[in-house]
Amino acid sequence: MELKDKFGRKISYLRLAITDRCNLRCQYCMPAQGINIVARKELLTYKEMYRIVRILSELGVNKVRLTGGEPFVRKDFIHFLESLSFNDKLNEINITTNGALISKHIEKLEELNINSINLSIDSLQKEKFAKITRRDVFDNVYETFLDLEKSKLKLKLNVVVQSGFNTDEIIDFVQLSKDKDIAVRFIEEMPFNGKGQRKMDEEWNFKNIYSFIENHYKTINKVKSKKSSTSVNYQIPNYKGTFGIIPAFTRTICGDCNRIRITATGLFKNCLFDSGVFNVRDFIRNGATDDELKDLFINTVHHKPENGFVAEATRDNNVSESMSTIGG
Repeated sequence: MELKDKFGRKISYLRLAITDRCNLRCQYCMPAQGINIVARKELLTYKEMYRIVRILSELGVNKVRLTGGEPFVRKDFIHFLESLSFNDKLNEINITTNGALISKHIEKLEELNINSINLSIDSLQKEKFAKITRRDVFDNVYETFLDLEKSKLKLKLNVVVQSGFNTDEIIDFVQLSKDKDIAVRFIEEMPFNGKGQRKMDEEWNFKNIYSFIENHYKTINKVKSKKSSTSVNYQIPNYKGTFGIIPAFTRTICGDCNRIRITATGLFKNCLFDSGVFNVRDFIRNGATDDELKDLFINTVHHKPENGFVAEATRDNNVSESMSTIGG
């Protein structure tokens, strides 16, 4: 038994949100006042999460990315990582974080053989960083970035390109890849900010981001990526690291999608842009067996939409929830 949709795409990658809570208030993710966080009893327990991952791994999911909110906000997250590391069917455990709380855990993450860390950092300027995140934690996050770069963990920087905020720093981020073995990834801004799509002064889509970078460098080499990669990756000659662009909103990567999402409350999403298919938490708490959950996952994945536009159309093109509730 394996997870395969009707387009022949094999699902091998789970994005699992640990919590809907976050210690930052990034403008492109949620409103300034935050979001209405759910009661703790509505969140999946670690035991439930472990069971879900185990069942999915028996169906061919071999890569899991743990997101939030901010995963390190949730108490005992490191203990959950320890238990997850015993799942011998997983090839990769990755984490997406804002970096404000993880500095003291880096050594432990290395011990647990965590594969990679995606560090969200949208500005290299202290004041601008505070404006974007609505919190004054830049010094801490930047120091964590330097510590992670020296560690044995693979490091990717996630930069959401925001019109009118940080577009003047795109080249500064590319330059970070000159002497550091990192992957800088520029992400198209999406309307998951808790209030709907923000009005853009200028559209910073994949094409425009690449053109902007191309104007600054004589030569840019395309890097061969895995078929299911979310980013199109490049390298400046003789640079140690790489940069990539994720067409998250223009959605030109859907054809090779191998991903599913489960939110912190257990909502199963075949696509970032759908409204959720069913709640696995409710099935677990109503006594579903492992085999019943396997059948549920197999049947649900079979109906995975062809792309994000099809998924969005099923909800009348209305996407306005917070990225923090979806699982970043």
